[in-house]
Amino acid sequence: MQFTIQVPDKKASFFLELVKSLKFAKVAAVEEELSPKEQLKADIRQAVKEVNLIKQGKLKGRSVEDLLNEL
Repeated sequence: MQFTIQVPDKKASFFLELVKSLKFAKVAAVEEELSPKEQLKADIRQAVKEVNLIKQGKLKGRSVEDLLNEL
């Protein structure tokens, strides 16, 4: 059985340690909920990383035509 539990940020580390100490419980993944402003910052950081990788030739970019056709 799986549960989704929301915990205040200031209590998150305590709660995680508590759950991890239970032998019968597993913590699969921790999702951190970001504010819209923080999410925008994270998205911009990711986009800049991808642009830099494309410039270095480590990642293949898409043409504008492909992007517009997708819309």
